[in-house]
Amino acid sequence: MSGAVTIGVAAKATGVSAKMIRYYEEIGLLPPAGRTTSGYRLYGEEDLHALRFVRRSRDLGFSVEDIAGLLALWQDRSRASAQVKALALHHVADLRRRIAELEAMARTLASLADHCSGDARPDCPILDDLAAAHAPAPRRPVRARPPSR
Repeated sequence: MSGAVTIGVAAKATGVSAKMIRYYEEIGLLPPAGRTTSGYRLYGEEDLHALRFVRRSRDLGFSVEDIAGLLALWQDRSRASAQVKALALHHVADLRRRIAELEAMARTLASLADHCSGDARPDCPILDDLAAAHAPAPRRPVRARPPSR
């Protein structure tokens, strides 16, 4: 592998930590790296490009499973861009749903904080609410994949 770099150099060049690079290889997201005779991992330009792709995908909040699908689509030059767009739009909808959930949590906590006197007295509506027997929050559903075309 001429022009190949070690995992430390690959990590610095791509913004993906060496630990995460090893993890991605372990779970099969990325193929195992080539090795030197002494066992050091070596990464070529194509590997670095894939690592940057993974990093950007993670920055946009895609799950490891979604990144695996995106990588497969990226590497398949015969795929239709409609598949990629459908996956991206599905992710946008999921992000918007999660944002709405976070905004609702922020409103609830802000309201509780508004009702707390914040003085030396022990009574606290924030702790009272946390201790109250509320119905459990609904579990997040497993994300369905958009249909393949």
